[in-house]
Amino acid sequence: MNTVPRVFLSGFADEGSANKTIIEQFTVFAALGLQYYSIRFVNLGDGVKNVMKLTKTDIQRVRQFQDEYGLNVSSIGSPIGKIKLVDTDDGSTNQFIPFDKYLEQDVRQVCDLAHAFETKLIRGFSFYHPRNENPYDYVSMAVDRLGRIAEMCHRSDLTFGLEVESNLVGQTGQLLADIYRQVNHPAMVLIFDGGNQVSQGYSSQEVYEQYEVMKPGLGWLHIKDYAETDRAEKGGHVEENKLKNFVPADEGRTDHARIFRDLAAILPALELKLKARGIPGVFLDLEPHLKGGGQFGGFSGPDGMGVALRALCKTLEFVGISYHLRDFNDIKAARGF
Repeated sequence: MNTVPRVFLSGFADEGSANKTIIEQFTVFAALGLQYYSIRFVNLGDGVKNVMKLTKTDIQRVRQFQDEYGLNVSSIGSPIGKIKLVDTDDGSTNQFIPFDKYLEQDVRQVCDLAHAFETKLIRGFSFYHPRNENPYDYVSMAVDRLGRIAEMCHRSDLTFGLEVESNLVGQTGQLLADIYRQVNHPAMVLIFDGGNQVSQGYSSQEVYEQYEVMKPGLGWLHIKDYAETDRAEKGGHVEENKLKNFVPADEGRTDHARIFRDLAAILPALELKLKARGIPGVFLDLEPHLKGGGQFGGFSGPDGMGVALRALCKTLEFVGISYHLRDFNDIKAARGF
């Protein structure tokens, strides 16, 4: 009997709140019918904190609110890997931290956070090579560091997702696929993000080709898109904080419908692969940036998250992929009916 391919919907909850308050984040997601979220920035009344800065008390409070709003963490939206590979002044503000210290301090901490929030997934990045230099010259260095990160995650029974993004060593699907092949570790997967690629100046066809080469290592997808205008020169440095033409998944240049049609065919095998690592299935993680985005986050507002979710659902329905949103049965179950 043939079954309809199915994905889990999630999103970066902090995009739904201007001041990142946890109650507003969770209210928006619960109202939209989402049961999963990626945790990145949190405001518990004492200012905005990155997830890496949360104390044990903070974590307990977030968990209490999660239970109240019926939410679960899909991934830790960490900034792991968004530091310099080499200690050089390249005109950027990116931080350099000696890697051994970084591994024992930050990477170990994010593993602890994943366990605290009961998720198997950690989002991360492929490090900054010196600005205006060729990223291919730094692949081997990135591979060494990412392999050690993957091994630490593996020892904690976790999976590290490597996101494709501008200005990093793994800034294209081709580069990220090369890194994946060289790392060759079961605890590392790849995260496709079409909006990140269109904003670098790539065409719909080029973005699709990047998705294709990433498929052997695919773990999950971030869902955002970008309009044709105001794009960077291909392969050049992207001023991330100046990007302003993010659009929903059914309007941009990524052609999510084409990608989702292909994804539908590989979903059963990918789901089995992820379940073998304790992951419930394939997540599509909304990160729409509809009201702005930058190097370490973005904002869509409650209305923007609603627009982005409806656009994603419409596109999934168009290509025949099933998804879950809360219904009355979920509400009854939460009330003990």
